Amino acid sequence: MKKQYDWVNILFLTLTPLFAIILTAIYFFNNSINLGQVALLVFFYLITGISITAGYHRLFSHRTYQTNTFVKLIFLIFGAGAFQNSALKWSSDHRIHHRHVDHEQDPYNINKGFFYAHIGWIFYKEDPDSANHFPKDLSTDKLILWQHKYYFLIAISSGLLLPTLLGYFAGSALGGLAISGLFRLVFVHHCTFFINSLCHVVGSRPYTEDNTARDSFILAFFTYGEGYHNYHHLFPTDFRNGIRWYQYDPTKWLILSLKFIGMAKNLKQVPEKIIQQAKEEMTVRRLQMI
Repeated sequence: MKKQYDWVNILFLTLTPLFAIILTAIYFFNNSINLGQVALLVFFYLITGISITAGYHRLFSHRTYQTNTFVKLIFLIFGAGAFQNSALKWSSDHRIHHRHVDHEQDPYNINKGFFYAHIGWIFYKEDPDSANHFPKDLSTDKLILWQHKYYFLIAISSGLLLPTLLGYFAGSALGGLAISGLFRLVFVHHCTFFINSLCHVVGSRPYTEDNTARDSFILAFFTYGEGYHNYHHLFPTDFRNGIRWYQYDPTKWLILSLKFIGMAKNLKQVPEKIIQQAKEEMTVRRLQMI
């Protein structure tokens, strides 16, 4: 059956960049650079993005650690502000991606093309037979269900209204909406989308070649450590993506910081012996191909 276009998603994903450009241009035409607005941009870039990586991804999707209600609530509120769907839907889709990576059932299958994996898959409506089928551990979590039920209200409040309000106190409501709201929203969108597209095309595969996922330290810089994607696809239950001390993974550092102050526990970590074994097996496989 031919897929139907989801015009709500298409319009949202095409109009938000347009409005971000127009409103940001209007703001800078009438204002000089304001450090308060810059600080707000950095704050909302960090808190919405890391709520996706530490919350939606490593906590809810993969259960790589446990945390308390307060931290979960922060991730759910500001994760919604990233406008990437509810944690229930996002995490359910992501589990399917891992279970069927590079195959037909993969929601953002890179073999259907770079554009499709990056953003095109969101342009289509889901098959009604598979929509709204959520894992039990997610669909019975009261906080996750609360966010799913009120997702649009939470997303608009934390992702657009709050930046506008704080922007007003920093000197310009328009600046807050344009820069910390819309520009930040679009930037975080495409940073996340590049993990589904570019990180399945460009980079190294030191741990496995059984799927297309690749490690990219450049993408790790823009995605709070998510760029070490080859490692993640082989060891998805590890709370780390960048496993070495020098690898840029602020999501890992945040989780460790939460553990240090008693707000995270049961951090899952793959033993070094198993990691080294995977790398050695890859070396042997490549030598056999010479």
